[in-house]
Amino acid sequence: MEQWMISIYLFIVGLFFGSFFNCLCDRLSNNQSIIHPGSHCDNCGHELTWYELIPVFSYLFQCGKCSKCKIKLSFWYPITEIVTGLLFMGSFIMYGFSLNTLLSIVISSVFICVIISDAKYMVILDEVLVAGVILVSIIYIFQYGLIDLAYRFLRGLVLFSIMLLIKVFGDITFKQESLGWGDIKLAFFVGLVLGIKLGVIHIFIGAFLALPYALFITYKNKDNILPFGPFLVSAFFILFHFQDFFIMLIKRLYGGI
Repeated sequence: MEQWMISIYLFIVGLFFGSFFNCLCDRLSNNQSIIHPGSHCDNCGHELTWYELIPVFSYLFQCGKCSKCKIKLSFWYPITEIVTGLLFMGSFIMYGFSLNTLLSIVISSVFICVIISDAKYMVILDEVLVAGVILVSIIYIFQYGLIDLAYRFLRGLVLFSIMLLIKVFGDITFKQESLGWGDIKLAFFVGLVLGIKLGVIHIFIGAFLALPYALFITYKNKDNILPFGPFLVSAFFILFHFQDFFIMLIKRLYGGI
């Protein structure tokens, strides 16, 4: 099969997974079953037909509204579907026929789900992180073996502990919750994939990415509650795909260059 055909196929698969991730995060974040009831309009309860479940196109055909009650649907849904499709396709373009493509797809899926759930509901789902850890672990077993996986788990625990210490220090300093437990658990997944050095760097990059938004909500006199997960997972995503560059940068800094 030609590579361009596989790329298109993965883009289409990604569209459907993006639609599923929206449903998954919405329901799990609200303690609802992902099986029953079937896909429906949250406003009027209209059960969606098969042609209303086609990613992106159903949104366009319905002009962004429910076909029954005509309530406006969030533009978040088609955007998420398209981005997921692009990430799935991009994974194959970057890594070709390799286990790294599967690894990239898993990480892209966690990336999307964390952004959806934390941005919308201020929660990072345990189910998403557990699934991510399991799938990544299976890939690493095939790539490097069980002994390497054990070391990766240790690195994940170290980064988890570092984030926990940051939370304790922040809670004491600011006399309120500084980090959510989802951010702490996410650190284990990041440490499992990136290791300790890059894992620590991801914390600093995440904080840097979050700074403009933090300043904005402070200026607007809002409640100052910041969903940190999307920024942490974005930093993780960047470091995963460009880790060779950052590893080289670390070596140069350690070398005094």
